[in-house]
Formats: sequence, structure tokens, C-alpha cells
Amino acid sequence: MHDRLLMRHKILQFTGLLLSLYLITVSPISTILESTMVGHVLLQLPLLVTIGLFAADVVPAKLKNMIILINAGGIFGCISITFIFLVWMIPRWLDASLVYETVALAKYASLIVGGVLLRMSWPIAHPITRGLLQIEFIAMLLRLGWLYLISPERLCNSYLLSDQIWLGRGLLIIAFALCLTWLIPIFFGGSTSQVGDNSRCKG
Repeated sequence: MHDRLLMRHKILQFTGLLLSLYLITVSPISTILESTMVGHVLLQLPLLVTIGLFAADVVPAKLKNMIILINAGGIFGCISITFIFLVWMIPRWLDASLVYETVALAKYASLIVGGVLLRMSWPIAHPITRGLLQIEFIAMLLRLGWLYLISPERLCNSYLLSDQIWLGRGLLIIAFALCLTWLIPIFFGGSTSQVGDNSRCKG
């Protein structure tokens, strides 16, 4: 009975992943997402990674074991997702993914695989590895955001200069938001936990 329920859950989860993939890559929604640089980079790309995060639950056990062998400490997965995301934020490859179907398929597949690797790597990654990944991700957003914002010419032939400027602003806003989100626990987490410990001691 338990195995049957588990199998049914897997089938429903797999069906949901396929439906999500269809909506993001083939349906008219994908056209809407790719019609602007903001929708393409800040919505479609993260959504594809999110599909990968959930797809990790339906990866066959043999494939999971193979990934575990080459992913000691989560280092391989963390480096891979950073590189994959960086590639698809480069203007040349954004353009190519809109023009060539093979490049678009590579984009979909690599980002989903990156999401799977991230799901399998983050829990086992050392805190230092996580910190370095967070710093590099923020630095990447800042570099690309500044590049898109100050460039006097279109970097993507498929999009207007105004789209490029809006994307630059969006990347910078997200970078600063992540800085605050990740730094606040570092500076205030210790004091908060200390207050909690003191109150428990007094109790």
C-alpha cells in the first residue's frame, strides 16, 4: 500500500514537472517571458532552475549515486550552477537561445540540470563553500547589472536598449536585496541567539 502511494506521488510529481516545463518553454507563456529581457533573465531562467530543484526528487537512484561520487562536499554542483547561470546571462547566448532551437534546448536542459545539482549540493556543502558561492553570485549580478545599465549600445540584438537598462536595474536591486538577506543573519543572528540563550538561562 505504501509503495503504491509512493509511486502515485512520483507520477503526480513527474506530471507536474512536465506541465511546468511545457508552460515555461513551449506554451504562449514562454513567448511572453522571452519578449522582454527582464522576463527572460529574471523569470524564465530562475523558473527553469526551480523545476530542477523539484526534479531532484524523481532522479533515478543510480544517477543520484553517480552524482554523489563526483560531488564530494557539494563543490562540483555549486560551481556548476554558478557557471551555468552565468553562461545564460551573457548577451550573446541570450540572443542565440531565441534564434536557434538547439541553443534553446541546451538552455532548458542545462538550467534544469543545474537545479538538480543545486538541490543535491547545497545541503552537504560546507558553510565556507556556501558563503563563497553566495559572494560570487552577488558579484556576478553586480557586474552584469552594471554592464547592462551603463552600456551605450544594445548588447542583445533581440531586445531594445530600454529592456537592457531595466534588466540592469533589476539585477542590481536583486544583488543588494540578497546582500541584506544574507548579511543580516551574520551580523544580528549571533546577538539574537544570545538573547534567547540568556532568557532560557534566566527561566
